[in-house]
Amino acid sequence: MTAGKHDTGAEDRATSCSQNEVNRKLKYISLAVLVVQNASLILSIRYVRTLPGERFFSTSAVVMAEVLKVCTCLVIILLQKRFNLKETLHLLLNSIVFQYRDTLKLAIPALIYTLQNNLQYIAISNLPAATFQVTYQLKILTTALFSVLMLKKSLSRVQWISLLLLFAGVAIVQVQQEGNKEASMANQNYMVGVVAVVISCLSSGFAGVYFEKILKGSSASVWIRNVQLGIFGTALGLLGLWWNDGAAVAERGFLFGYTGMVWCVIFNQAFGGLLVAMVVKYADNILKGFATSFSIIVSTVMSIFLFSFHVDLLFTAGAGLVIGAVYMYSLPRSPSSSVSSSSSSSSESSALPRTDRGVEMEAFLPKA
Repeated sequence: MTAGKHDTGAEDRATSCSQNEVNRKLKYISLAVLVVQNASLILSIRYVRTLPGERFFSTSAVVMAEVLKVCTCLVIILLQKRFNLKETLHLLLNSIVFQYRDTLKLAIPALIYTLQNNLQYIAISNLPAATFQVTYQLKILTTALFSVLMLKKSLSRVQWISLLLLFAGVAIVQVQQEGNKEASMANQNYMVGVVAVVISCLSSGFAGVYFEKILKGSSASVWIRNVQLGIFGTALGLLGLWWNDGAAVAERGFLFGYTGMVWCVIFNQAFGGLLVAMVVKYADNILKGFATSFSIIVSTVMSIFLFSFHVDLLFTAGAGLVIGAVYMYSLPRSPSSSVSSSSSSSSESSALPRTDRGVEMEAFLPKA
């Protein structure tokens, strides 16, 4: 009897150790995926937008990415239904058409995300990749402020300090870039890039918080949400294409300027967010903060080799502040601050399980 208990205990310990080892490996895989996706998208967009010759239409790339995302989600839903076309169509009809009020709620975030994706192309086309990567971390500041205003969430003292450091770091980088006039190359306008990235950060913060707010109490899967967003995103993207490049697209074609590298950028945009959504459940806030910080370093190092980016002491200081601020902001709260803030934020965060909310949010937010 005693031997049986010892055997059972040993098996439980072995199973627990094995599970811990698997979780540890999944965390490292998640870290690698987050870093590669964050850095590669920015670097690849910068590369294709600075090549000599005529450029592709960024508005068409945004539309193509949305179409590919919708198609991928439809295939995944079909797989979940074991290729039962009737059940799949019934689910889509019920989730998108019959529950049209729920679908219409996503029109606003879809509009903002479409605007944001277009602005990112404008910003990266006019800013060095490393400068964009650092400046784009202002989305943490805007998201935090919108969370406090719209969701009545509270921030710890460390988080407020990290936001101040973040703003200071970005400001230092902008001063350094203004002094160097790094973006004085042909067809590039530094101020246009800065304005585009600031508006993108504001829209990212608002869209993320608004999306979290309307998701409360929702039971739709992440793939259904992506289909709903993708439908609006495709329609709004086509409208933007017609408004901005309609005549040129009619003359030269929708796929004008597309090369193998451009297709890689589009596939990265379309599938990168979905891939991150699948692995982010294994990554805690500290890991995601570390991944963001590490991706800034990767983007800076690669920019030196790919684009002859010049790194001086001022840029290093600003980027260092941003990296430290991102990591500080992702640190877990102390028990006292967690208790004090639980009463104000529990009602906002209890409607959806934490894991589901994280996956839902990561799937839709652009991953530049």
